Amino acid sequence: MAATSVRQRLAQHREDPACAACHDLMDPIGFALENYDAVGRWREYEGEIEVDSSGALPDGKEISNVSQLEQGILDRPEVFATTLTEKLMTYGLGRFVEASDGPAIRTIVRNAEKENFRFSEIIKGVVLSKPFRFRSRK
Repeated sequence: MAATSVRQRLAQHREDPACAACHDLMDPIGFALENYDAVGRWREYEGEIEVDSSGALPDGKEISNVSQLEQGILDRPEVFATTLTEKLMTYGLGRFVEASDGPAIRTIVRNAEKENFRFSEIIKGVVLSKPFRFRSRK
């Protein structure tokens, strides 16, 4: 039987253990955004199938829509800020973050917290961090 929804296609994709390693973490969060199509339009149905936007946060808390996803992020902003900082560091350094980058990342997040996790504070922290300022150019 052919998969007919994104959720079903992702379930098939997760059957591959190499894919499941990441998708088991990402998919439950992303399902809360299923009411949005590929270009951001709201939808109640995917074709003829009603959209199922139920999912879960990384801590296992079940969510059923984008509002609950937003609240989950707002309840623990340091988790979002840490992930965002890691991704910006990865981009800025041109490599994956390493354990030695941990102190800088934690400092950036702590300083951003003092400014209500402003995006500009995170960017400033990345640019002024030791790993970024002293990165090697290969």
